[in-house]
Formats: sequence, C-alpha cells, structure tokens
Amino acid sequence: MKSAKPKVLHDVCGLPMVEHLLRALEGAGIHKKVSVVGCGAEEVRGALEGKSEFALQEEQRGSGDACRVGLEALGAFDGIVVVAPGDAPLVTAEVFQAMLSAVEGGADGALATCVLNDPTGYGRILRSETGDVLGVVEEVDANQEQRAIREVCTSFYAFRASALREALPRLKPDNAKGELYLTDVVRILAEDGRRVAATPIADGTLLMGVNDRWQLAEANEQMRRRVLKGLALEGVTIEDPGTTFVEVDVRVGQESTLRPMTVLRGRTFVGEGCEVGPFTRIEDSEVGDGTVILMSHVQRAAIGRGCRVGPFANLRPGCRLGDGVKIGNFVEAKNAELGDGASAAHLSYLGDTVVGAGTNVGAGTITCNYDGFEKHTTTIGENAFIGSNSTLVAPVSIGDGAIIAAGSVITHDVPGNAMAVARERQVNKEEYAERWRRRKRSKSNE
Repeated sequence: MKSAKPKVLHDVCGLPMVEHLLRALEGAGIHKKVSVVGCGAEEVRGALEGKSEFALQEEQRGSGDACRVGLEALGAFDGIVVVAPGDAPLVTAEVFQAMLSAVEGGADGALATCVLNDPTGYGRILRSETGDVLGVVEEVDANQEQRAIREVCTSFYAFRASALREALPRLKPDNAKGELYLTDVVRILAEDGRRVAATPIADGTLLMGVNDRWQLAEANEQMRRRVLKGLALEGVTIEDPGTTFVEVDVRVGQESTLRPMTVLRGRTFVGEGCEVGPFTRIEDSEVGDGTVILMSHVQRAAIGRGCRVGPFANLRPGCRLGDGVKIGNFVEAKNAELGDGASAAHLSYLGDTVVGAGTNVGAGTITCNYDGFEKHTTTIGENAFIGSNSTLVAPVSIGDGAIIAAGSVITHDVPGNAMAVARERQVNKEEYAERWRRRKRSKSNE
C-alpha cells in the first residue's frame, strides 16, 4: 500500500475495509469476533474498539500462526470457527452462511472457492478424481500442472473448532516462504479422512483482496455501485451512477434524485422527494423531505423540509435550518440557526447566528462574530428585514419585526419593530459631476 496506515484501515466507501468484513460476519449471525493484529496493532484496536475483540500475533509467522493466535483467544469454544482475511471488504454475509451450512451439514471444514480466468497469485484447489478436496497449494509452491488449475482458494474458511485445534499444531514451515500456511489445514484434515467442503462462489469480486492502491480503487468502485444499486431499487433516481458517490451508511428516501457529481458521506440522511446536485457534497447531515440542494457543500448540518440551498452555498458544522428556508448563492453559514421561512438569498456570511422565522437577510450581509480572541453570537428575531450590505457586529440582538437600513453597521441592540440606520447621511452636490468632468477634460487638453 506504500502507507503508514495499516492496510485494513484504508477506507472503502466510508468505512475501514476490515469493518465491512465485520459487518458481513454480523449479518451471518456471527457475533463473537476476534481480530488478530500485528503491525499497527494499536491503531487497529483504536479504530475497531467495541466492534471486535483482539489477539496479538507478536511475530508474523504466516496465516496458520495467526489462526492459532485467534483460536487461543476463543478459549474453550467448541462450535464453528470462521476464518477470514481483513483485507477483503466486498465479502457478503451469504458467503459466510454458505460455509456455515456446509459444516453444519456434516463437513469438518469448508472453504470458499471461485474459478478465475487469471488465477495468478492465488492458491490452487487440489481435488481427487472423484472431486473431493485434497488440499490447497500456494502458487509459489505449485508445479506447472497445478498452476494451470483455475479454481482458487480465497482465504475464507469455516472449521469445527475441535478439528482446527487438532490440525494447527501439525503445521510445518516446509515451503518456499518458510511460513505456517493455514491452507495446509485443509490437506491435514483430508489426510485424516475428514471431509472439507468447497463452497463455490460465482462472483469472484465478492472475495477479492486489496493489496495496493489500485485494488483499493477497484474495491471502492465495486462497493459504490453496490450502494447505488441498492438505493435505486428502493426508489431513488441515480441520473449517472458513474459520477455519483454515496457511502455505505447514507440513507436516501424514495422519489429523491441524485444528480451527477453528488457526494454523500458519513451518516447522511436525505428525505423523500429531494433533489441533490449536481456538484454537491453532503457529509454527516440530515436533509428533510422535498428539499433542493444545488452545487453546494453541507457538513454536519440539519436542513428542514422544503428548503432550497444553493447554488454555491456552504453550510458548515452546526447549521440548523427550519422548514422552507432559502440559502442562496454564495452564502456561507457556520453554527447558524434559521427559523421556518427565513431567507438569506445572496452573498452573505452568517456565523454563530440565530435568525427567526420569516426573516429576510439581504445580499451582502455579514455577521462579525470574531473579535480576534472569541466568537460571539448575533440574534435576529422573527419577521425582521436586514437590508443589503449590512454589517452586524456581535454580540448584538435585533428584535422581532425590526428593519436594518441597507449599508448599516450595527453595533448595538435594535428593539423590535424599530428601524436602525447606521451610516453617513447622503449629500447631493448639485451640478458637481459636470464641473468635475470639465476640469478633467481641461487637464487632458493641456
């Protein structure tokens, strides 16, 4: 991966890739999970705290030794043990359920296999003339005949705990890598007359591992399309799947439309009948039914029903919009609360601000919330009118129904239903413009 970050923590559609695996296990009814950690152990523990137990493999001696460490953490557990790699984020609960069913049906072990046109890099499945699984040979140890086999081991297994405990101590590092291969457990069980079932998986992408940044991109693409397909089948219109990016924990209501270059991240919720995009990014936010968001950025905000946001709006963390609010082009808001029907339609900054229902904030209005040391709050009541190009210097309060004259700099509270004018009085100099032009022409002719 060429990264300081542990491989299993690289992001796939909003989650560390190993967390996708843990969720698939949970979906298959496997609730006790032990993650075997080695390099980067503390970082992995921190990312998965509360989602898995952990066992430390102090020396990396191969997959068989990692399995031994994990099995020891299970103590006297005597059921079925599932073993899976942490770098396979696309696996589904159905893959695990298939292996569990095989063991529950009488096999001592099961492994997920698939047939690949290009099996390079994978261990090959060895079978008897009658089709029974005899073992797995890693590619580095395979001869030419074995390398021609297209059925491969995908590193997903299920074993009876008793059978696994008997086989693991018999592993030997007599191979090209000098490691303890978990794949040798399959051969040992077969030699002991125990049955190991192969559970073929038709879609090999479900089992793909991630070993470099390009494979990470491919995994993201597969997961992204899976998420989008799920939304579409639930009644969401995806205009262009190729340019729409939605993470796995996002929820979108029926009859909503996602237009090109829309990015929905984190735990975002979009209600029913919404229109999002094009060129919109929403992260960890809630969007009410019937809201339209165009060409805007929304982060950790709550937007009510029937709102219109954008184009080119920026709602930063802490924003809360009531129903029917309008946030127009080139408006930035941070930690701002706007009541039902409020409007800031053009070219404004609302920072640490409370705006009452029905209030109109004119173009070019700025709340000055920072004095160089601390942030301060601006409070605007209901049904107020803030004229264009007004500057509201916090802390300041403007009452219900008040009017702020355009171009005013407001530094003191304004009572309800009052009009505040805070600007120089206009002076008209009669005929001055013509005299000024004559002087200019005279100088240019000299």
